Amino acid sequence: MHQWINALADLQVRGEPSILVTIIEERGSTPRNAGSKMVVTAAQLFDTIGGGHLEYKALHIARQMLAERSTMPHLERFSLGASLGQCCGGVTVLLFEPMGAVQAQIAVFGAGHVGRALVPLLAALPCRVRWIDSREQEFPESLPSGVVKVISEEPVDEVSELPPGSYCIVMTHNHALDLELSAAILKRNDFTWFGLIGSQTKRAKFEHRLRDRGFGDALLQRMRCPMGLAEVKGKLPIEIAVSIAAEIIATYNACFGQHDAGANAGPIAQLLPPSRRSQAS
Repeated sequence: MHQWINALADLQVRGEPSILVTIIEERGSTPRNAGSKMVVTAAQLFDTIGGGHLEYKALHIARQMLAERSTMPHLERFSLGASLGQCCGGVTVLLFEPMGAVQAQIAVFGAGHVGRALVPLLAALPCRVRWIDSREQEFPESLPSGVVKVISEEPVDEVSELPPGSYCIVMTHNHALDLELSAAILKRNDFTWFGLIGSQTKRAKFEHRLRDRGFGDALLQRMRCPMGLAEVKGKLPIEIAVSIAAEIIATYNACFGQHDAGANAGPIAQLLPPSRRSQAS
């Protein structure tokens, strides 16, 4: 089996973007036949379309597409002559196809009643979900596709493992743990969106304690608490979950492909209507 097939399958499982490069046309003498493929990621190359300067140019184009987060296929025609440093003399047409489109990476801290209602909703979206809790018994027996269960005695340590641009949802059973998670997420300050379950009273208490730790007002404004869209009413777990999922959908639809670190990440969160629901954690 060709190397590119296994590589592409593995990359898609991991949600890592790549470019599939295919020779779709060959005329005259060329290094490889039509149908030859290779897979390019930001750091790796799998299989080959013949090597030489043609492959070097294709690699450069593919990585430029990755850097620009391109989602559209691209065709490129190459004459294999002196300008490419190859003496084949033929013509090759390459198709560049973005694969494994960037998905929202979501971390859900807490497997309580709202978490159990929320995660299946997120799993139905173009997202990858890390579901984190110290209590193994709180997780359902089976998980939806695209959800990874993480059982950790120290959930705060999992914050450092999240990819930049993650969506972070904190809704654990313990307010002290919620505070430590909030501090760790805000300290990284490279998230796209961060929501904390709770009421305005909980927010006020957390803001006071976080200011005492040196967090400024501009950073605290990036913390969504209460989280969710005010238009979605109700206090049942599924109603709260739908509200939170709706805000996440609004955010990634507005910021798709944007994973800038720091204060520039996730600006849409500041434009969404504030939730007035008092959320039970």
